Amino acid sequence: MLGQAPTAVSRPRKSAAAVIFLCFVAIVFDGYDLVVYGAIVPKLLAYQDWGLTPVQTGAIGSYALAGMFIGAILIGYLTDILGRRRVLMGSIAFFSLLMLLTAWAPTPELFGIFRFLAGLGLGGVIPTAIALTVEFSKSHRRNFNNALMFSGYAVGGIMAALLALALLSSIGFRGMLAIGGLPLIIVLPFLFKFLPESPAFLAARGRRAEAEELIADYGLEPLAPAAAASARAKERGRFRTLLTGRVLAATVLFSLAGICGQILVYGLNTWLPQLMVLANYSLASSLSFLLTVNVGAVVGVIVSSRLADKFGPRVITAVSFVCSGTALLVMGSGIAPLPAMYLLVAVVGFGSVGAQILINGYVATYYSAATRATALGITLGVGRIGAVLAISGGGILVAASLGNFVNFSIWAIAAAVGVVAVLAVPAARAGEPVAAVTDATAAVVEPVG
Repeated sequence: MLGQAPTAVSRPRKSAAAVIFLCFVAIVFDGYDLVVYGAIVPKLLAYQDWGLTPVQTGAIGSYALAGMFIGAILIGYLTDILGRRRVLMGSIAFFSLLMLLTAWAPTPELFGIFRFLAGLGLGGVIPTAIALTVEFSKSHRRNFNNALMFSGYAVGGIMAALLALALLSSIGFRGMLAIGGLPLIIVLPFLFKFLPESPAFLAARGRRAEAEELIADYGLEPLAPAAAASARAKERGRFRTLLTGRVLAATVLFSLAGICGQILVYGLNTWLPQLMVLANYSLASSLSFLLTVNVGAVVGVIVSSRLADKFGPRVITAVSFVCSGTALLVMGSGIAPLPAMYLLVAVVGFGSVGAQILINGYVATYYSAATRATALGITLGVGRIGAVLAISGGGILVAASLGNFVNFSIWAIAAAVGVVAVLAVPAARAGEPVAAVTDATAAVVEPVG
């Protein structure tokens, strides 16, 4: 009608993309730590003051993964209790300080202890960042946004490889590790000032008004009814939910897939330079292969995550595993010329790091908000078993001198098991996280006090 003011359209006042970017930045240095150890392995082996063998170097490398195993499960659980924001900042501060202590370690024994303690903090970053990313994303973009955020993991790997190429010879392994302490001064202040808390967490803690305000500010989708249920009821039912019925089967299979994914990710990022040296490539060329792995991961996963949002993550994740396994077999055959080797290494990067990113997105969208971070903590934490096996086992593999075909193709076994595990995960109900009904039921049947 004439003279009537038009109805105002409510627009988000803040950008959810900014939250995803902050999570991206937080996870860059997690990826840096992953690749920097692989980049410095040749220097550690050549460091005469310590006289490390390949087996000892692999064992020390696995200590951080053992810490991540504990940290991911413990901190993933605490994230659903204490909040995403507080836990993410605490984890980053802790691992940054420990990275600096690792760089200054005077003995290999203290070096290993500090690596283990740093792993406790690193283990808490990934499940927290994934949970925040999923909760600040539209439902039709969750896999893609998670892949964009998690590409920070590969960007950190690229940064480690580039810095190793440029600086390793001059600053040594200690300088490369000290760079991992930078988040304390260049990341943490931004998180403190700009990172919001999760609306799902706030609602679960009875802070519904704050949650609704955040939803309006960031233009998020309304919370599911289960998200507003009693926090105490959810705390009592969280682990029970994940370890009951078909949800237990999914948790076990996701954990198995995570073990396979992390065998590939950590094994190859740690031992690929040394494997390429054994295959008669120079150290500089070997580090460039390490760079190619992570470039392939970034490019490949952005494409595959779009497909995962469209067709579902199950099949796309399985295809990623198939690609990495096939590429490794061809690399081991020794028939590929140098340009083809770079392409194969990029495919391995997509199929290993990419598969792990897709698994994390699959878990985050499979479970409900009340159990999401706990589920991610369990699957990522148990998955660290694969990382420990890969890093320590890689040292044994290198020391055994079994030949190039075995050195490359043995990793394809993990890819094959990963395919089976992902395809065996029970299907979620259409449009509903698989644990949502169980969560809602737990909120009703558990006494609140």
